Amino acid sequence: MTIDLKSIFNISSDLDSKGKNFINIMTAALEESNLPGFDYLEFKQSMAALEKMNMDQATAIKSAFATASTVGLTKEKLLKTADHYRNILNAQKSEFDDALQNQVRLKVEGKKKEVEELRKKIEAHKSAIEKLELEIQKSQETIDSSDKDIQVEEDKIAKTKVSFETVYKSILEIISKDMESFDQHL
Repeated sequence: MTIDLKSIFNISSDLDSKGKNFINIMTAALEESNLPGFDYLEFKQSMAALEKMNMDQATAIKSAFATASTVGLTKEKLLKTADHYRNILNAQKSEFDDALQNQVRLKVEGKKKEVEELRKKIEAHKSAIEKLELEIQKSQETIDSSDKDIQVEEDKIAKTKVSFETVYKSILEIISKDMESFDQHL
């Protein structure tokens, strides 16, 4: 059975292109980690189908579970597999956080260091002889350009983080609510 994870998690469609890309990345990670047999993902798909028929959540959970239990799904397996997928998302977040920190280190901290070194160089050249004035001017232009680049990169990284966090929190919240509903209704 093919599972359309994007539709069963029903993440907001007003995300920007990075947010939509993160949905693709995270749902692909979940698909790659799909456990064999009937588990949380298949259960979630069954619930989504029932809810599309205007069935309330509690009834959808109970109906989907009644059917799923005929193929061996237990409440314990459902919760254990939901936790498995939550761990997959947490691993994705950890990878993202590492990549984000690397981007900060490469694109922001390196530029800040470069700017600081150029500022020191400018001060040294100001006291030098007249022919160093041209080099001072070029270094100042580099600093001005670097400040703008730093701001652009910081803005991009911040926006990327917000997009990821929005998708991550949305999916994680859905899984957590499902687990609470399973505990409440099963």
